[in-house]
Amino acid sequence: MEQMSIGEVARRAAVAPSAIRYYERLGLLPAPPRTGGKRRYDAAVLDWLSLIALAREAGFTMAEIKRLVTGFTPGTRPAARWQELATRKLADIDAMMARAERMRALLRVMLDCGCFRLDDCSALLAAGPTDGQSPCVLPAAARR
Repeated sequence: MEQMSIGEVARRAAVAPSAIRYYERLGLLPAPPRTGGKRRYDAAVLDWLSLIALAREAGFTMAEIKRLVTGFTPGTRPAARWQELATRKLADIDAMMARAERMRALLRVMLDCGCFRLDDCSALLAAGPTDGQSPCVLPAAARR
């Protein structure tokens, strides 16, 4: 079986060698055997690095990723833990999307606002966007 240096693994996985060492310190990757004091990896490490990258891209923290991939006894099915993590992450994503939608609506209203100062637009400050229309107190003609 081919053994790779940390540099080769880093190149193939498109990550920095320091990231690989960091993942090892966190326990996300098993400590590799060493030859002449240098880490030597087999191809399986590339799958682990892909999984870590996918989980990070999905918004999982390092602690969540560790919980996602480690600590299973032989023969233990990870489904229950994965279901718990996925349910929690989906709730986080739903809350983040709701905040982003509120921010998008506010920005759209602000683009339509013609007030010269933020203090002049008390309706926007008080109510915020409700139906996507500007609550701006200036008449539409004055805003253009």
